[in-house]
Amino acid sequence: MLEKELEIAINLARQAGRIILDFYATDFEIEAKVFADNFSEPVTIADRAASQIIVEALSKNFPDDGVLSEEEFDDRERLGKKRVWIIDPLDGTQGFVDKNGDFAVQIGLAENGESILGVVFLPIENILYYARKSGGAWVVDNGKTPERMEVSGKIDFSRMNLATSRNHRSAGMSRVFESFGLKSETRRGSVGLKIGLITRQICDLYVHLSPRTKHWDTCAPEIILTEAEIILAPRDTRSDQSADRISFPNFSFKNIQFTHFCFSVSSRAKLT
Repeated sequence: MLEKELEIAINLARQAGRIILDFYATDFEIEAKVFADNFSEPVTIADRAASQIIVEALSKNFPDDGVLSEEEFDDRERLGKKRVWIIDPLDGTQGFVDKNGDFAVQIGLAENGESILGVVFLPIENILYYARKSGGAWVVDNGKTPERMEVSGKIDFSRMNLATSRNHRSAGMSRVFESFGLKSETRRGSVGLKIGLITRQICDLYVHLSPRTKHWDTCAPEIILTEAEIILAPRDTRSDQSADRISFPNFSFKNIQFTHFCFSVSSRAKLT
């Protein structure tokens, strides 16, 4: 099941990664995407070139599927499609601009609003994460044999290492860290990269407080998390581009809502 889709997505992620690295070695121009509330974020020719290759290939190979990419016009007809490819061609553009290596290619496939396939490729580290529904979560490190991933079984916060954003860490995150009594914190860019830290048991917990998370940030990582036995905040990919915001009633901080809350505990554990 989904063998063809997975093979094509992996090949496209690697192809996009090579193009991104070609630009990485140059003095590329940096533009700004400005939103209605004047919030801005960087975009480069690498984002657009990677997106074009992925979108064109997926549209050719799967003409009946919808496609949503961060760098392309959003054809709202995708909302009526059974399957939608959701792409972040360069997740962590700030890391690309800063040349710190914290960026990834993310290709996800959702069916009836549920993530069923995901590929995350880290070009600098040559690390590939992938998963398909009921097929497990896997990592390929520098061309080695694929290894199945499983998150740690830790349930004691005092033993957990928290993964947080390198570029978007808010004051509220310090409150999260202190209130949970966490052991340590690792700050990295890219959602997909941080998900990989959890599935490889380098980190144990990922909390993201930003209200700006989009489906292309989460679709591919979600199935990788699910197949590695992660509890992930629910969302519906059939809605608009924004991931649902949720709150946890047992969390005492006021005026904080979680966009994602990923625990490195098995799906058999319960949150109380």
